[in-house]
Amino acid sequence: MRITIFYIVCFIICQLSQSCNSSFTPKPKGYFKIDFPERGYQVFNEPGFPYSFEYPTYASISKEMDSSGQQPYWLNVEFKDFAGRIYLSYKSINGYSVYKLKSGDGYRDSLVKNSFESLRDEAFSLTYKHTIKASGIVDSFFNPAKGYAGIYFYVEGNAATSKQFFITDSVQHFLRGALYFDATPNQDSIGVVSEFLDADVKHLINTLRWK
Repeated sequence: MRITIFYIVCFIICQLSQSCNSSFTPKPKGYFKIDFPERGYQVFNEPGFPYSFEYPTYASISKEMDSSGQQPYWLNVEFKDFAGRIYLSYKSINGYSVYKLKSGDGYRDSLVKNSFESLRDEAFSLTYKHTIKASGIVDSFFNPAKGYAGIYFYVEGNAATSKQFFITDSVQHFLRGALYFDATPNQDSIGVVSEFLDADVKHLINTLRWK
């Protein structure tokens, strides 16, 4: 009986030894498969707005107000299925904007005239604030038609935004856009969605019309 138990124990030890020495191949991290909708576009052309554009049929429009309540032409293009949105902020060149300035007593409102140069510099500054998290930022000039020109920013890496742009006629109109996701920035997980929406951002730019 003792001999039988001894052989059983030896057999178990051998099996465990072989399993410990077997090769192990780690599985790569996976993400849920995303089924993208068929592309289609509709027109945003609300009365009173100084611009119109085409946006995807699988998106919706919501209004956005800045903290001062002085910007009635700010919009969000919402992609609820992807937990993302394009923030659109419009400012009239030579118009006025209210900015919060820090003072000894806290913050105070300051009325500032919008020059083309100040709006352009602000667009660059807001984009390059993401340099801390971004692995790189590539800017590309575009000029789709007379009276329409701007810069498209590709923000690479795990930054909160992946695409930003501004488009202007340099005389009257200045529109800035930024694509954000309601998720922890991770290029591996949201990169494929960002690339899908890249075509929609560019379509918005190419169909934008001033009024």
